[in-house]
Amino acid sequence: MARFTLPRDIYYGEGAISELKNLKGCKRAIVVTGGSSMKKGGFLQKVEDVCKSIGMEVKLFEGVEPDPSIETVFKGAKAMEEFQPDVIIAIGGGSPIDAAKAMWVFYEYPDKKFDDIKDPFTMPKLRTKAIFVAIPSTSGTASEVTAFSVITDYSTNIKYPLADFEITPDIAILDTDIPLTMPKKLTAHTGMDALTHAIEAYVATARSAFSDPLALQAISDIFDSLIDSYNGDKEARAKMHYAQCLAGMSFSNALLGIAHSLAHKTGAVFEIPHGCCNAILLPAVIQYNSRVCMERYAAIARAVGLPGNTDKQLVNALIDAIKELNRKLGIQQSYQANGVSEELFKANADKIAENAVKDPCTGSNPRPIDVENMKKVLTCAYYGEDVTF
Repeated sequence: MARFTLPRDIYYGEGAISELKNLKGCKRAIVVTGGSSMKKGGFLQKVEDVCKSIGMEVKLFEGVEPDPSIETVFKGAKAMEEFQPDVIIAIGGGSPIDAAKAMWVFYEYPDKKFDDIKDPFTMPKLRTKAIFVAIPSTSGTASEVTAFSVITDYSTNIKYPLADFEITPDIAILDTDIPLTMPKKLTAHTGMDALTHAIEAYVATARSAFSDPLALQAISDIFDSLIDSYNGDKEARAKMHYAQCLAGMSFSNALLGIAHSLAHKTGAVFEIPHGCCNAILLPAVIQYNSRVCMERYAAIARAVGLPGNTDKQLVNALIDAIKELNRKLGIQQSYQANGVSEELFKANADKIAENAVKDPCTGSNPRPIDVENMKKVLTCAYYGEDVTF
């Protein structure tokens, strides 16, 4: 028996924030957000206005940092405990949405410790106090539709991908006005994160007849629209916002692979954004995995119209196409070229490889991997070399 889980409702389109009016009957909403971009764009005010128009009391929890910490999670949970909301609304990039998901757990179960929920699918039953609404501002993480939340322990510089269907939001709102405000670099990084989600989901061991079509459609749409979105095209921004959501629906159920395992463990140590890490790692990971699932990568290449008479030619064309996307997005194709010193790399490579093998995403990678080979893949990604083993 298997399971496929999505939010109950997804509202989408221009001005979709107004659909918060469907929360009529709820009494208190806490709105969790990050920096100032949602406030500057007027979106935070819009959320407050709609909630208040249906008689809800609203409290803001602002200032969730990029790559949110365990400390921020517990601070937010305390604010929730004091306010007693029956709706949690997270608006912003992946960070505030991820943080709010973890806050939700500790709001409903104040006696739980972070260690109690670190292992995949160990969370208690939620929705005893509140439901969850997610409004993404970036087009990449898809946290608005997934069973994942990435929280960083800065004492060890390790990112923990929390995983449980309990933290899949109840409602996702994809307001296409919001991603129009994204800066170019953020558009590039989040777009490559979305592409990595879809490609890893399509080859992951938990893939299914339900996840495959979503992954392929997402990949096709991302190849079609990412560069135009990067260059500010309005229609392409909307298409990317939907494509990353399709990718999220797919990977939330099919799971991911070692590009994400390594991205989770290199991001904090090398101080490189998550999406950029994925962009660097993806070609090397495809080369490593293609020994066991070449036909799956070839199917992706065919779906996006790449040339090749054999599966191997098609996979090579896919890798080249990803590298070309990176080039057009201004992303250098190695950690070294992105400014990570050899000294920092060598000092941390063993620990990163060890932690990446333990990452929950490693279990669903199509090709098994040990610490030695994980370090080899990482080394190839550091120097921008081909994976030939």
